[in-house]
Amino acid sequence: MFRQQPRKVGEPLTRREWFRSEAVCFLCCSLAAVIMAFNLNSFIDTGDLFPGGFAGVTLLILRSLEKFAGITLPYSAIFLPLNSVPIFIGLKFLGRKFTMYSIYVTILSSILTDLLPSFPITYDILLICLFGGIINGASISLCLLVGASGGGTDFISIFLSEKKGIDAYNYIFAANVVILTAAGLLFGWDKALYSIVYQFCTTQVIQTLFKRYDKTTLLIITDLPNVVYARITDYTRHDATLFRGEGLYQGKEKTMLYSVVNSDEVDMMIRQIRMVDPHAFINVLKSVQISGRFYSRPKQ
Repeated sequence: MFRQQPRKVGEPLTRREWFRSEAVCFLCCSLAAVIMAFNLNSFIDTGDLFPGGFAGVTLLILRSLEKFAGITLPYSAIFLPLNSVPIFIGLKFLGRKFTMYSIYVTILSSILTDLLPSFPITYDILLICLFGGIINGASISLCLLVGASGGGTDFISIFLSEKKGIDAYNYIFAANVVILTAAGLLFGWDKALYSIVYQFCTTQVIQTLFKRYDKTTLLIITDLPNVVYARITDYTRHDATLFRGEGLYQGKEKTMLYSVVNSDEVDMMIRQIRMVDPHAFINVLKSVQISGRFYSRPKQ
């Protein structure tokens, strides 16, 4: 049977739940690696684009060697060595399980990129940019949602998000523009500019699907503040602040809890609050930036 209640912070997995979790993670990472390789061979190569990140650097090196030196190398010969530094960052700061699955995705996707044949879907460059970017963003998000990454700049982005509490993908996008500028100088500005469109689509999809590092403020007016607070701490380990005031309509004393949680916890928390206080009034606000202590779930 599937678990009906979300897991409380610190609650250990049963053997069956652990096996199911690992199986889901392995299958999702494998599927993501296949999609990444398919996207590189069917969209990126067809449009002669540069996807940004370490994949973009790899293609820039490979195409430069082929154009100026007549040397042809497999994709994995460049992509895997480039990932050595991000892998070190992952092992040191982001957790062993996260890094091991990310290494698996990196190796499998690079090998499949060399082995799978090219299968062009369309030759329309704008469609390649839009749908290639969407597919790339979806594959990266699939890894992130199960606690892994696609390697390369994903390691750096997760590291910055974990340590600084910021959404780093916009900064990664800005860094990619530098890579694409070099590509434009060497291979033409039309491909570089289309590649920026591709990378923009990828970034938007990731920000839409992956909410772990977004913050949301909950304002909860409730007659059961202690019970609601217990749910917040049990399921998120976040704190809350209690405000006392007066409801002007009925002139009764009211209590309001103020708490900031991760955006991917909001729906779960609303359900938990409704279970203990069906009459609670909950206002959900997007938090643009926070400063101060904030609990982040550690990576395994």
